[in-house]
Amino acid sequence: MREKRDVIRTFFPEDRVGRSLTLSTMAYALSSGVFYTVSTLYFTLVIGLGATTVGLGLGIAGGAGVLSSYASGRLADRLGAHRVQTAATALNGVAMLAYTLTSDAVMFTLIACLTVAMRSASGTSKQAMLARWYTGPERVEVRARMRVVTNVFIGLGTLAAAAALLAGTAVAYQAAIVACGVLLLTAAVPLARLGRQVPELPGRMTAPAGPAADGAAKGPSPLKDRTYVASVACNAVVALQFGLMTVGVPLWVASTGAPTALVSVLLVLNTVVVAVLQVRVSRGVHDVRRAGIAVRRASWLIALACGLYALAGYGNAVIACALLIMAALAHTLGEILGEAGGWGMAFELADQRSAGAYQGLSQTGYAIAAMVSPVLVTSTAVEHGTVGWLALAALFVAGGTGAAMVARRHRPRETAAAAGPVPAAKAG
Repeated sequence: MREKRDVIRTFFPEDRVGRSLTLSTMAYALSSGVFYTVSTLYFTLVIGLGATTVGLGLGIAGGAGVLSSYASGRLADRLGAHRVQTAATALNGVAMLAYTLTSDAVMFTLIACLTVAMRSASGTSKQAMLARWYTGPERVEVRARMRVVTNVFIGLGTLAAAAALLAGTAVAYQAAIVACGVLLLTAAVPLARLGRQVPELPGRMTAPAGPAADGAAKGPSPLKDRTYVASVACNAVVALQFGLMTVGVPLWVASTGAPTALVSVLLVLNTVVVAVLQVRVSRGVHDVRRAGIAVRRASWLIALACGLYALAGYGNAVIACALLIMAALAHTLGEILGEAGGWGMAFELADQRSAGAYQGLSQTGYAIAAMVSPVLVTSTAVEHGTVGWLALAALFVAGGTGAAMVARRHRPRETAAAAGPVPAAKAG
């Protein structure tokens, strides 16, 4: 019964803010699933760009995303997190539709920069919204539920995009890109309604209804908070693991005796395990020390996965498949623990008077990891095999150990803003 209630709460939250965020996340994730599936083929086959040009343009866009992650956090403190999130999501949709008008590398790069920047701004402002609106263990739990929704609907979007792949025509690919843009614009609608809904909900410590409420008390800069900066750095190192599943593993599988179709199996396994376990594993990590321990355990699981991935290169097809599945399972469990612990540290180590800026710095760490990880993974594990995998394992363990040390040395703030959560009344 509890599992059934958890599923209902995940996809149909009881509170209005949670429902709005969930509906928005559903549409956003559907768009992402479609875009991830068709974008590369659209850029190369329809627009006619070379693979190197696409890679360079997306690399530049990644830099724009890093800058946007931090700047949008500052903006969320000044204007209100939900306002920034609404505008960023809508502009992301407009930029996505602009891809259908792209005809050369310069225009592609400019649009890619806007798209990635707005995606980063949306992620940061959502994190700031959760930090301000929810309190204590609620923050991490809601964030975990959002991740489950995201994974499920990205999967649905990927399935929907199969229609464009089967058609294989320029019109089909353009229709898929248009659908991505429309879904993003749709995702902005429930966010836009938060301006009317939030003031109706009593009991929150800081209601994100507008500039006066969202950023009335000016807090310190997270860049001057050495504990928080160290936490962001350590968690960013562990977050490099996302490049393994999206870039490293597909390339590595192709070099082993396992069939390349196994890549799809591993990705499905990842999605299912995250959907089933993310919320459960995330309980309790609002305690900073437990969050640090979770990140450290995650780093060891990911290091174990690196070792199993390396061993898969030495076996026949059956052994390679078995080792890769075991590696993917350990990797996914590490991913779940690392995400949960990272959220706990990002929320609980922050000074809530500057919630947007702090969450912006946290998201900047993830954005840097996303930008660096493909190059790092290919230049180590994919190019150098076992030695590269072991180097990555050591790097992950170092990051996780560092995060645990930061959490262990943490002392709770003695400020009114961080003294403790105020019980929240739920509104239906």
